[in-house]
Amino acid sequence: MAPPGPQATTDDGAEELVRAYRVWEGSNVFCLGGRLIFGPDARSILLTMFLILAPAAIFCAFVARNLMNSFSNHWGIAIMVAFVVLTVYVLVVLLLTSGRDPGIIPRNAQPPEPEDQQHLWSRRVPRIPPTKDVVINGVTVKIKYCNTCKLYRPPRCSHCSICDNCVERFDHHCPWVGQCIGLRNYRFYFMFIFSATLLCLYVHGFCWVYIVKIMHSNRTPIWRAMIQTPPSIVLIIYTFLALWFVGGLSVFHLYLISTNQTTYENFRYRYNRNASPYNKGIVRNFMENFCTSIPASKNNFRAKVPKRSLMHSLSVGSSLVGSSFLMNSIREQEHEKELGKSNRMSIENDDDDSLPDKWQEKPLVS
Repeated sequence: MAPPGPQATTDDGAEELVRAYRVWEGSNVFCLGGRLIFGPDARSILLTMFLILAPAAIFCAFVARNLMNSFSNHWGIAIMVAFVVLTVYVLVVLLLTSGRDPGIIPRNAQPPEPEDQQHLWSRRVPRIPPTKDVVINGVTVKIKYCNTCKLYRPPRCSHCSICDNCVERFDHHCPWVGQCIGLRNYRFYFMFIFSATLLCLYVHGFCWVYIVKIMHSNRTPIWRAMIQTPPSIVLIIYTFLALWFVGGLSVFHLYLISTNQTTYENFRYRYNRNASPYNKGIVRNFMENFCTSIPASKNNFRAKVPKRSLMHSLSVGSSLVGSSFLMNSIREQEHEKELGKSNRMSIENDDDDSLPDKWQEKPLVS
């Protein structure tokens, strides 16, 4: 029998309660009292923000500010305002992608009861079937059992080894946003990469506009005009390289959305247009991704739970593992003894020529 787990109590004997995020078993990082949840690589979002804000500051200081005086009828001011609004939008969807629950499925305290009891005890060792078959739109799909979360993963769910969570409609873990991309933040992730692509095009285009303005005002060749504004050249090169990354991602995810696939499914299963059980047609696929409500989180990270719950689960879990191992060993030893007796009886009643066959028919259980 497992010993009772340690209890944390207050001075008056009442059980101490803490916020759920403080005893969270995943690898996530929480901020603002559990209101924001990030992956364990949350610091990478600071690098991403720097890669956005640094060129944005250069563009405002050396390009957009000069363009404000080059256009009449407040068009120059409109260029600056539109750039600031677009930059703020990119940062907002970045935070919405990175700081929210991507669709984490809560862990079970105990494994589920197996449906096939005969399969469970077929080798005298408790074992849960590793997969189950479910039918989706007439296509049989295998769902796997997660030993960490103690549950059968729903279709399109996968366990992220970085965050250590099962995530619904798992797409991938993005190191640039420091978070898993799943059911509840995929929409914002696509908005982020698509708006970042538009921002790169905006900066790239108006840098060339500024160079052309210098060329016309000074009546110089284009290469001399480029020499007069080094920040524009730096931004043109930077945004050209960034476009290959965020632009390529945007095109790739447009393809995934149109076929209702995830990145994980695309690389692992290689669905074609007709094989995917989730493909509903281009229009309905886009509506599913952008025009449906985002489901509520299955986790309340700010809920108050007993502090001993985590310590108790750990102590009970380790005791159960040890007890299970001990009981299995005892069962195997008893089975070996019974098997040995039956083998000895068969040896006494059979000729010597039959010994190898009898031993092959009754191997010891490993």
